[in-house]
Amino acid sequence: MNQKQKIDICSLLLLTLLYVPTYSSASSWILPPEDVDIFGQIQTTTANREETLLDIARRYDIGQDEMMLANPNVNRWLPEEGAEVVLPLRFIIPQAERTGLVINVPEMRLYYFPKPVKNQKPVVITYPVSIGRMDWNTPLGRTSIVRKQKDPTWTPPLSLKKEAIAEGKPPLQDVVLPGPDNPLGRYALYLGLSGYLIHSTNKPFGVGMRVTHGCMRLYPEDIEKLFNLVPTGTPVQIVNQPIKLGWQENLLFIELHPPLEEDDTTSSDYEQKVHDAISGFLEKTARDSSGNIIKNTRINPEILNLAIQTRNGIPTLISESLEN
Repeated sequence: MNQKQKIDICSLLLLTLLYVPTYSSASSWILPPEDVDIFGQIQTTTANREETLLDIARRYDIGQDEMMLANPNVNRWLPEEGAEVVLPLRFIIPQAERTGLVINVPEMRLYYFPKPVKNQKPVVITYPVSIGRMDWNTPLGRTSIVRKQKDPTWTPPLSLKKEAIAEGKPPLQDVVLPGPDNPLGRYALYLGLSGYLIHSTNKPFGVGMRVTHGCMRLYPEDIEKLFNLVPTGTPVQIVNQPIKLGWQENLLFIELHPPLEEDDTTSSDYEQKVHDAISGFLEKTARDSSGNIIKNTRINPEILNLAIQTRNGIPTLISESLEN
């Protein structure tokens, strides 16, 4: 390792220490500057027989699929006593405007960029979410929060009533009043997309999985916080980015998530998509408006290939800075 690389690594470690949680919850972090795309810290904890992996996930505000991807060798229901559990709490910010709510569907995670408070550092708040099943896709695009409701009632649409009958389930009521049987939970944020909400749930162990009819569910404790933070009119961007790339100084990181089932391709096609994404990202961010190289880097093919094979949702350093 040359002197330049040592300096870059030291800078990386310093930046990592700077972006630690601003509160006791790991959901709120200092927002890095515009030219830095990564924040948070990978942590570990120790399993015990009194908790499932899903219990640990909720305790650390991690989605169910996120937790399983980061810990493929830990039993979901009976983790071995003393087993090390990786907490995937480091993130690359999706390629979107850093304003309002950004929801990355394949990642099953929401990012909130509140307006900065005077004399305080700006923050980014992130929570795991559930998304729509393959046959009830969560829509993509731009919208906004048009209404907020505490203790909402739920009016099941006709399509869900027909589905319940077809599956032999008890018929759905015309209106479900607030209470423990209401699938919207205690808090709901209504989107400008008709029929779609960000809401709580009475089935919290499904958070971070594809289990909804298109809406986005949060853990009850998370939606309560978000409900009190997000004003009506907040912009919402819903994106589909299973391949995320980001800079930390002159070092390039990649964060890979399994693509949505309806978008899945062969292994070779997926690998090509990753390489195309890297090329496009470098062309966009590693050169200035005149075409001059401002971030001189080299991709490590072995590390990149491992990241492609694992797709574990954890930001991975795939580059080495070069002397200009």
